[in-house]
Amino acid sequence: MPPVRVLVVDDSVVVRKLLSEALASTPGIQLAGTASSGAIALAKIPQLNPDVITLDIEMPGLNGIETLREIRKLYPKLPVIMFSTLTEHGAAITLEALSLGASDYMTKPTNSATLASAMEQVRDQLVAKILALAGRIPLAASTPRSLSPAKSRIGTSRIDILAIGTSTGGPNALAEVIPRLPDGFPVPVVVVQHMPRVFTRLLAERLNSKSHVPVHEAELGRLLEPGHVWIAPGDHHMTVVRRGRQSLLELNQDPPENSCRPAVDVLFRSVAQTYGPNVLAVVMTGMGSDGARGAAHIREAGGEVFVQDEASSVVWGMPGAVVQAQCANKICSLSELSQEIVRRVSAGRVPAPVPETTVRT
Repeated sequence: MPPVRVLVVDDSVVVRKLLSEALASTPGIQLAGTASSGAIALAKIPQLNPDVITLDIEMPGLNGIETLREIRKLYPKLPVIMFSTLTEHGAAITLEALSLGASDYMTKPTNSATLASAMEQVRDQLVAKILALAGRIPLAASTPRSLSPAKSRIGTSRIDILAIGTSTGGPNALAEVIPRLPDGFPVPVVVVQHMPRVFTRLLAERLNSKSHVPVHEAELGRLLEPGHVWIAPGDHHMTVVRRGRQSLLELNQDPPENSCRPAVDVLFRSVAQTYGPNVLAVVMTGMGSDGARGAAHIREAGGEVFVQDEASSVVWGMPGAVVQAQCANKICSLSELSQEIVRRVSAGRVPAPVPETTVRT
């Protein structure tokens, strides 16, 4: 199999050197070339024919957002990974880039004492993203407990909570699903999106501005209310616990699971324990297998799991791992998910009475 060809676009000589050396020394990846500006990158793409582009957001002249717009016009399917700073400004621009069609993002190395440690940080994160977006990472082996035949059928229990897990491609997937939940959605929604803290807050604000249901970044001790969406804050696991007849959110900084904090598996285990068979879980686009073991816990408790299909996923790692583990009740395209969620949550519920109208004579 030929190596994945990568074009590095950044106005910083230091960053171009760091990325070039990190990628050139990685098996399976070939540095196709570099560009110091958006205009040069656009000129080089047809010459170099890269499989993946890394694109700095903040550049003089044609900046990353403007360059991305041109790339999407000319090469709508070419994977683009945005490079940003871990700041509120950088996070806001990154979310804008993702909404415009960027495939993924990565924050620039910080707190690295040496060039060698910075390169190691890049290798650990960027290489996996490149290989996943180029379709070179096979589905991860996932070995949750086998489901008994009685627990592999689609359930009939009333759904009392919706739990969603996603990663690469998740912000756009969430932007398709959450705004389509109706006003008065009858259950709380808890979400894990793999992102740093400042990113998750801005993501919640962005979704809240577009949705019928209120969307919040989760806070310790908050009461779970029907019709509200809670997104786990970056660098914190989120769980759900019962206190009497109420359910509350808890946050912790226990060790990462699946190299992630927040982790989908942590959330899914907690909703399975707290809500038993009354859980609907959804696993959407994302790299890796986070969520597969948690999905097995939900299924063993009698709950249900929907997954996004491969065709509409940016990376079919997480949903694919659930399917591979035979823990998916239903596979849906992204455009179908919200409709299927509303249909399943509404099943078994008595419709709200229609108020009587008084006819004046």
